[in-house]
Amino acid sequence: MAGLVIHLAVAQEYLKYNREDDEKNFLYGSIQPDFVTPKSISHYGKSPSFTCLKNFLLSNEINTSLKRGQFLHLITDYLFYNHYLPRFDRQEMYHDYQVLNKPIIEKYNVNVIDEAKEYSKSIEGKTNILSYEMACKMIDEISMLNLEKVKEEALNDNKKWNYFSRICEKK
Repeated sequence: MAGLVIHLAVAQEYLKYNREDDEKNFLYGSIQPDFVTPKSISHYGKSPSFTCLKNFLLSNEINTSLKRGQFLHLITDYLFYNHYLPRFDRQEMYHDYQVLNKPIIEKYNVNVIDEAKEYSKSIEGKTNILSYEMACKMIDEISMLNLEKVKEEALNDNKKWNYFSRICEKK
């Protein structure tokens, strides 16, 4: 899963280009899946690295700000693991999040909502896996996505969004 500060940066940047009826619930939805355990329930796959957008869409209407925020969260995790992250090591990633939190908060003027404050701690140092440049590229690109287009493509089995299609079969 991408760090909560990254999820909030994506959601807040998304809101610069798209209107939501309830921005507070949208922002909460953009981090809420990471508070559910096991994460396989909230990510509709065996783990956040195997997020299945199609299963989420078959089980949920994305007709509220909260659901759209959750959908953006899942899109971010899906792309994070399958497009932007060169490799994965949980311990190194949590270190990288703490190194990246402060510069991302400053660059994107992230308003860290109460539910994410304990996860926004920052340390000095170098990242091991996810560079600042790649994190910013990810935030910028994902925040520009059209959620309706992603929904349509995921429901129509576009391989871009259903890379793990054998895992995404609805049970």
